[in-house]
Amino acid sequence: MAAVHVSAQTPAAVLRARRGIARSPAAAEVGVRVGQSQREAQRHCPELEIHEDDPARTARNFEPVIRAVIDLAPRCEISAPGWLCLPARGPARYFGGEEAVAERLRDLVADLTGWPVGVGIADGRFASTVAARDAVRSGPVVVPAQTSGEYLADRSLQWLERVGEIPAEMARLFEQLGLRTCGDLAAMSPGDLLGRFGPVGARAHHLAAGRDLRPVAATDPPGSWEYQRALSEPVPHLDAVVFLAKQIADQMWSELSTRGRVCTRIEIAIETEHGERNERSWYHGAGFRAAQILERVRWQLEGWASTAEMTAGVVLIRLAATEVSADSGVQDRFWGGRSRADDDALRAITRLVGMAGVDAVRVPRWQGGRLPDERYRWVPALSTGSDSGPDSGPQSGSQSRFDVGPALWPGALPAPSPAVVLTEPRAVTVHDANGDPVTVTGRGEISGAPAVVIEKGRSVEVPCWAGPWPLEQRWWDPQSVRRVARFQMLLSDGSAVLAVVEHQRWWIIALYG
Repeated sequence: MAAVHVSAQTPAAVLRARRGIARSPAAAEVGVRVGQSQREAQRHCPELEIHEDDPARTARNFEPVIRAVIDLAPRCEISAPGWLCLPARGPARYFGGEEAVAERLRDLVADLTGWPVGVGIADGRFASTVAARDAVRSGPVVVPAQTSGEYLADRSLQWLERVGEIPAEMARLFEQLGLRTCGDLAAMSPGDLLGRFGPVGARAHHLAAGRDLRPVAATDPPGSWEYQRALSEPVPHLDAVVFLAKQIADQMWSELSTRGRVCTRIEIAIETEHGERNERSWYHGAGFRAAQILERVRWQLEGWASTAEMTAGVVLIRLAATEVSADSGVQDRFWGGRSRADDDALRAITRLVGMAGVDAVRVPRWQGGRLPDERYRWVPALSTGSDSGPDSGPQSGSQSRFDVGPALWPGALPAPSPAVVLTEPRAVTVHDANGDPVTVTGRGEISGAPAVVIEKGRSVEVPCWAGPWPLEQRWWDPQSVRRVARFQMLLSDGSAVLAVVEHQRWWIIALYG
């Protein structure tokens, strides 16, 4: 919440895909919760101040916090803007214990941001994340060594989804199977979970039991997984630097994929012409793809550029995979359903929504109709069921909003459907073989066979045609009644069109492929 520059006394919330991901203490007091839809949150607090999630903005405002924490504990890694993870053993020895380190970190960040800060210490990354979330309300939380499993036992499995360790669909499936808490999942046989859900299920079991597969480590980057680009001329524009970083990220991801590897921790180093250097370590439990690496580069650059310490153009970009593991892959469904491509598309749309706003990114939704331009309407891509009607949106596992509609409406033209529906119909005239205009009576009878279509003075012959298919809509309402006749025409120039005649005027409304 500190990234949107509101006070703790102001009821405010940050939304991603119209779901709350953060809220101010004032909003929490009146019942606003993380995970609520926008409508539900505003029902609890009508005066709630809404802010859209912007990771780049958060990265810029988080940069001073990173610098302050690095001065205290040099080896730390960033999971996402606003979320830092660091090994506590070294700082604890220096500052007099884990409790002292936690309090020092809390006071340090609170002084910078003016907001309550959560600091949690536990055996692994997942348990410490849960502890940090608890610490926002109760003060620093230190989980004794070897007790992370007991600490997590009563926690909902939704925590695994919230911190990005398992997909939302798997969390819901666990609940449907009767597994409500981390303790329930930890009590299951690891072999059964591996056989049923693959490596993701085995990883979820280890995390729920308080055993992180990849504890925080501070190892030097191996040279074989290091990629860099030295520039002959300094590049002052961030977009140009990101474009150059894309080539390196693509090369890294391609070579790792070829060897069946995935990078889970990456160090990104950027150096300017004046010798200024910015280096950060990023972590992603599921492994970075090229686009995700590039996203971290952009966040890091924008955060650095927001300070006064970057005074020249970039001359060096270095990416080093400091932790790699076997790529277990993803088992696609045998009989359709949601796939990894759907999840990738959803992540891309979420990114676009964050950049352009909820109402700027739209997708077609089937609503039914007898004319091509009536069958779909444009809706916000990430609208939720509570806000936009029957479609449940990406937060549930129901029918995808990208699905095509049900069976054809009675009275609609049979397949194939037009390939292009024109936004603005094209006015034309249609003549028969004698050169007379073709008309259609109220009973659907035509005055002559269409022979020529004339558009803006250009004549095209009609060797084949079908129709008419008369259509009368909303006949009971004099204000909106509509009567048209539809024709399918194959023109001599090779194009196929859907034409309608209304009030004895002809229009081309769609094109066939």
